Amino acid sequence: MLKIAASYWRIVIVLLAVGSMSGCVYWRLFQTKMQLNEFDQYFSVIVADDFTWHFKQPLIYSEDFTFLSKLQPSSIQSVPHGEKWQLLFRKIDEQGELTLPEVNYFFTLRFNQEQRLTDFSLSSLFLNMAPPKFLEASLRSLGSGDIYESKHQLKVSADKMLKISSQLPKQTLINQYLGQPLEKTEEDGLEVYLYHFRLETPHIEAGYEDRALSVLKLWFDKNTLELVKFGGRFAGLKLRIDYREYQQSDSEIKV
Repeated sequence: MLKIAASYWRIVIVLLAVGSMSGCVYWRLFQTKMQLNEFDQYFSVIVADDFTWHFKQPLIYSEDFTFLSKLQPSSIQSVPHGEKWQLLFRKIDEQGELTLPEVNYFFTLRFNQEQRLTDFSLSSLFLNMAPPKFLEASLRSLGSGDIYESKHQLKVSADKMLKISSQLPKQTLINQYLGQPLEKTEEDGLEVYLYHFRLETPHIEAGYEDRALSVLKLWFDKNTLELVKFGGRFAGLKLRIDYREYQQSDSEIKV
């Protein structure tokens, strides 16, 4: 089951609707959630060196991001017809020091002249953990997800997930790009790699300092060494994807 517990990142995956100033934010998020039911009409996906989710009729404002996330992006750059924001995550060791050689990934948000979110991009390193085909299938499945307002959570049940045929990353590839994990454990018969990354940000609202720590968990099949599940916390977003639930069985594959 795809689980997204979003403390703020409803900008990206969108969820609820309530009232007052914050209600305006949540109403825009709820409207975006409704757009997901007609994905190709309102969105497109571009895969190159990075993965970009494009909003054709954007609703979310840049101030919604800071209101919900309680933090400032790593950098803000003026670009033609708007701004480009970047959130940079850098790998750290047990002592909180940057690892060498340095490993990092980033999210890029683009806003138009009205300060509405038009594009959300994931860097190439992130795609080694979350392959593009599975990311797109996850986004397309969100429109059919169920909102759990009390838990600030959106769940998509396995029977509503799009099925795709795509290879999963191997453990050797993950080691090549991410380096050695902070910790190796076992869970439900799977080998688990744990990584820590630190978000570079000039300011986090008091009481939300823990959002500077990004925790990644990767689950591998011990026999095939394939990455079968991905989970993490990214500046407030909690995300978990079980790739096996998106894969087609032999009987489902159509030629």
